[in-house]
Amino acid sequence: MDLFVYGTLMSATLMEAVAGPGNLEARSATLRGYRRHPLRDNVVPFIVADAGATTDGTLWTDLTDQQITRLDVYERAFGYELSPVTVEVDGMPVAAQTYLPTTRNAPGPGDWSLENWEEGHLAPAVLAAAELFSHRPLPDHGELRGMWPMIENRAWAKHRAAAAPATVRRATEPGDFQFVAQRPPLGSFYRLQSLDITHQRFDRKQSHVLVREAFLGVDAAMILPYDPARDRVLLVEQARLGPAARQDPNPWMLEPIAGIIDARETPQEAARREMIEEAGVEPQDLLPAGQYYPSPGSSTDYFYCFVSLCDVPRSQSWLGGLEQENEDLRLHPLSFDQAMTLAESGEIATGPLHHLLYWLAYHRDRLRGME
Repeated sequence: MDLFVYGTLMSATLMEAVAGPGNLEARSATLRGYRRHPLRDNVVPFIVADAGATTDGTLWTDLTDQQITRLDVYERAFGYELSPVTVEVDGMPVAAQTYLPTTRNAPGPGDWSLENWEEGHLAPAVLAAAELFSHRPLPDHGELRGMWPMIENRAWAKHRAAAAPATVRRATEPGDFQFVAQRPPLGSFYRLQSLDITHQRFDRKQSHVLVREAFLGVDAAMILPYDPARDRVLLVEQARLGPAARQDPNPWMLEPIAGIIDARETPQEAARREMIEEAGVEPQDLLPAGQYYPSPGSSTDYFYCFVSLCDVPRSQSWLGGLEQENEDLRLHPLSFDQAMTLAESGEIATGPLHHLLYWLAYHRDRLRGME
């Protein structure tokens, strides 16, 4: 089958990741009677019928049934269906198929550029496709629609990690840490994956192949609101599965404000959004307070931590969170000394809150002088 594409799948790199094994032959083509628009509040384009318009794109020729099956999962999850079209290649009409939107989409401003999209979004898009097609069996398009936000979040987490500055403590080389085999991941929201790994030892020898399991989490922002004028912090209390599964008699944990960093969102943007969503508090200053892996032995989770200078005038607890996200939160404004007493007693039993409170203890005098 010949497939005409007009958006992100014009990228040969992404097309290879999505279509999978097999030869991929591309030709430049033009589709008459349609106009391409950028999708509002998104990074991808769509096309609509317009008798006087033309859309340039790529014709992928002789795709196999297996490749079309993979493309169907990828495209139909977002409301696109195969439709027959006639395109022009070197001035000659060619029968083909293309994915057309089945819903009315709102156009965004400006024009859509493949080059601009590749520069800012290609790498995480390929990582997302790699995770999708590691599943056995593949999800159907309905399942994928629900899974996709977390798949994208994990892809962007890997993208952020790749862009992190190199350390001077150890210069790693390709092959120092190898994934020998990866089995299909399990889970519908988070992922658990079994892997065979090998790595270079400190004596410069290679380790034996080690069978391990990794929890595939996400990047998250952790925020401790602090009112320097009142010397007051704001803590979140909520029921947590981890302590309950460990049979902790009190699974309601005291934590900082926290949330997943969405795809295409910076840690700072996520921190500001979460403060408003969870507590209804507007951050004034957002101070970086470290970033780290909370459990590097088995989890990909990575936390970006902030102390937010803000106004916390209320002295009594209140309820917060978004109902549509099933958040059931109680917000506790406490004096700094009260919070530290809870940390010392063990009432606060979450690592990120300990980290942020002790960071604040170190910088508190300086911050109170910033008024």
